[in-house]
Amino acid sequence: MEFKFFKNRFSILIAFCLGFFALSTILRLVFIVWEANEVSLTVSNLIKTLAMGLFFDLGTASLFFMPLCLYLTFIPKKIIGSKVDKVMLHFIAALLLLILVFTFFAEITFWEEFKTRFNFIAVDYLIYTNEVISNIQQSYPLPLLFSIVLSICFLLYLALTKVQAFKISFQSKTSFKIRILYFVANSAIALFFIQCVTNQQAEWSENRYNSEISKAGIYSFFAAFKNNQLDYATFYNTIPNQQAFTIVQKELNLLDPKANSIKREVINSNQTENKPNVILIMMESMSASFMAEFGSTAGITPNLDTLAQKGILFNNLMATGNRTVRGIEALTLSIPPTPGQSIVKRPNNQNLITIGTVFKNKGYQNNFFYGGDGYFDNMNSYFSGNGFAIFDRGRGGILNEKLSTKRTLITDDQVSFENAWGICDEDIFNVVLQQSDSMYSNNQPFFNYILTTSNHRPYTYPENKIDIPSGTGREGAVKYADFAIGAFIKNAQTKPWFKNTVFVIVADHCASSAGKNEIDVQNYHIPAIIYNLPNQEPVKESKLMSQIDLLPTLFGKLNWNYNSNFYGQDVNQAAYKEKALMATYRKLGYMNQNNEVVILSDQKKNATFIWDKKTNNLISNPENKALTKQAISWYQTADYLFSNQLLKAN
Repeated sequence: MEFKFFKNRFSILIAFCLGFFALSTILRLVFIVWEANEVSLTVSNLIKTLAMGLFFDLGTASLFFMPLCLYLTFIPKKIIGSKVDKVMLHFIAALLLLILVFTFFAEITFWEEFKTRFNFIAVDYLIYTNEVISNIQQSYPLPLLFSIVLSICFLLYLALTKVQAFKISFQSKTSFKIRILYFVANSAIALFFIQCVTNQQAEWSENRYNSEISKAGIYSFFAAFKNNQLDYATFYNTIPNQQAFTIVQKELNLLDPKANSIKREVINSNQTENKPNVILIMMESMSASFMAEFGSTAGITPNLDTLAQKGILFNNLMATGNRTVRGIEALTLSIPPTPGQSIVKRPNNQNLITIGTVFKNKGYQNNFFYGGDGYFDNMNSYFSGNGFAIFDRGRGGILNEKLSTKRTLITDDQVSFENAWGICDEDIFNVVLQQSDSMYSNNQPFFNYILTTSNHRPYTYPENKIDIPSGTGREGAVKYADFAIGAFIKNAQTKPWFKNTVFVIVADHCASSAGKNEIDVQNYHIPAIIYNLPNQEPVKESKLMSQIDLLPTLFGKLNWNYNSNFYGQDVNQAAYKEKALMATYRKLGYMNQNNEVVILSDQKKNATFIWDKKTNNLISNPENKALTKQAISWYQTADYLFSNQLLKAN
């Protein structure tokens, strides 16, 4: 069979492009079938999804195959068809095939986890290769996958040979003038996409799944790499700073507001302050929907459900984001999520006013415990730079990080089980128990911040702890994480410091935040429990609130007075107005107690909705200008304060 279409030197490039368009379209069809219950399946939307996809594939191909185009254009005519040419072209072709097929497989696994095309998370994964590669090794049958990838590459290579794409390319002595025309055409397409097309333009549909499927994975990856940080004033609608701060200051009930500031003294009570030890457990990917309290019938959180009946259960609390660093940012800084990367990963994030500042001023020792390597996601640098001692595993990362505080490595003799993300939850809790004993014996009040790891792919944990085999899926990981919490509380109850210790249990984010809406509200709903608070009867707090409000609410329960630069508030105060702040790294959401939702987009667009809780749908709603200004004010002022280094402790 002879490849007759454009029978010249560029036959191999044309064959690659056609093959790429075909494979990419097949992948889109796979995603459409995969998400058939979520995708808009009207004929017009399906056609637009595929057509928009082909448009972005064109740009991707022009950029991705540019090295091949350069080679075909500028190799001297006398070398065409020589052994050197054959070796080089076969090598380039084999390399491109391997990258393409591997990328398509990677897109499938990424979609399985995040229900989206490559984004800034994929960019991060290139940085933290130790955890990611180990996670892949432990989650998937790599020998089988590599065999499939290589087999597909081989079959595609045979197809290129069958259509004689190589033979035609070697035999065609295309003139340099014609080759330059091909090069100019390819370059013009590439330049057009670089200068005129953004990845956001693929987001044409109100159904997020249709928009994501329209995108091209490789194009999305490089778009995320380029736009990992977003300047708020450049990309989002704004109002005058003075007006924005006035709106926020009024909502925070500032009695003596200063220009462009939310600094204030919080007076919670004239009563004696309670100063118990505080242990905050931030549970990895613990959606509220996993608990029986919120309707689950799976029976995988018996310990959390029991604790929920014994303490304060916050049953209407929303995460600010969809990544662990967003949870850390919300809990420690009590600030709305600014667009782009979390503050935890940004430069100039040391010496900030954090909840650790409040604890330190009350005489506490602040400690951060993590069962993996705290170099991941810049956590060690962030916590150390803000006054926390570090306890982490430190394997595979940078052991000689320049940290401002003491770092203690968790040793092999303290570990009974470990996977790609770190030691099991039981092990990290045992380390916390040991350190708490030590601080208690030295009469040192402590604030321990723990980040768990077990409820994470590859979902492995010690055997014979629960009735679900290790590595079989999310439900087992959730049940083991719950088991470990129960064991930890039981062990803590035997300690002399238990009666004077408050436990705060909260998720970092949901197991998945993806849905057909730009912001899937239900997938931001996380559990939070305050347990063992002195003189506190069990209660269920139903006010709509955000992660940023959790610690200020605890401070109110403890009768603490303190200096604050926090956006979060004690939800028990009369001045508190119910709201939730929810964001992706680009879409910024604000919801009030009437389920009115404003979504701010980085194309200087705003959209308003009503959230239907029963169906979890966002229904378009006429703009509430006052609510839109509130939403803009919270995000705009937060970005302003951090960007101008006004969150610093001094």
